[in-house]
Amino acid sequence: MQLGLIGLGKMGGNMRERIRRAGHTVIGYDRNPDLSDVGGLAELVGRLDAPRTVWVMVPAGAATQSVIDELGELLEPGDTVVDGGNSRWSDDEKHAAELGAKGIGFVDAGVSGGVWGLKNGYALMVGGDKEHVDRLRPIFDALKPEGPYGYVHAGSVGAGHFAKMVHNGIEYAMMQAYAEGWELLEAVESVENVREVFRSWQEGTVIRSWLLDLAVNALDEDEHLDKLRGYAEDSGEGRWTVEAAIDNAVPLPAITASLFARFASRQDDSPQMKMIAALRNQFGGHAVESAKKA
Repeated sequence: MQLGLIGLGKMGGNMRERIRRAGHTVIGYDRNPDLSDVGGLAELVGRLDAPRTVWVMVPAGAATQSVIDELGELLEPGDTVVDGGNSRWSDDEKHAAELGAKGIGFVDAGVSGGVWGLKNGYALMVGGDKEHVDRLRPIFDALKPEGPYGYVHAGSVGAGHFAKMVHNGIEYAMMQAYAEGWELLEAVESVENVREVFRSWQEGTVIRSWLLDLAVNALDEDEHLDKLRGYAEDSGEGRWTVEAAIDNAVPLPAITASLFARFASRQDDSPQMKMIAALRNQFGGHAVESAKKA
């Protein structure tokens, strides 16, 4: 199958490689000419056979809207656009309507896997009409992890990004719990090897997880996280999760508290946020801030 892929950063570049390894043709475009296969979107569309599929992996908001607008002028009825970035689900409904008026299909895909996706595969949460989703199954199968899990057609347009938003909200709360436990262990004199305590939890415990494995990786690189500043950004999806909870009268105390903890990290050098920052760097390659030297 042929695919156009727009945005070849940390996620998009690895996705292009994984899809190619599965035997599909991927024509990629990025503003960085060193990464791009073509000089622009018009060339990308021109090199695809109809019906075309173009997957967008650019930052949510204005950047995604700009690409959707340009594709709307370049594509033809019967083509399909996939938004695999971290767009807000309500934007999906707008984009589907705009493209649908021109006979162009739209699918939203929540993608999880970070910088490890090339090796391990990506979890995919997809929203859209069945006819559009089914046509894309070869690409979804190429991206997902091996085995029966890692892919779901979650529902209509917007469902994929809504599911990914909730996933990220849960991720916030899980990371916060590991960070709080780590800080408490570091605070007492009787526990002399916090890193090995975390390592001992990796097998046979109910809190073992990939995040725990990544926490151990981070502690192996910097045992007490002394090199990091206790500051962690939020991607926006945590905020959207809390907003959706308010709109639907669903209590989310743990997720809400974890979001507010990130806000607090911007006021002080929080020990907990050193772990949050380390975890975000481990799974997503997110930038971290170095500790200020005394």
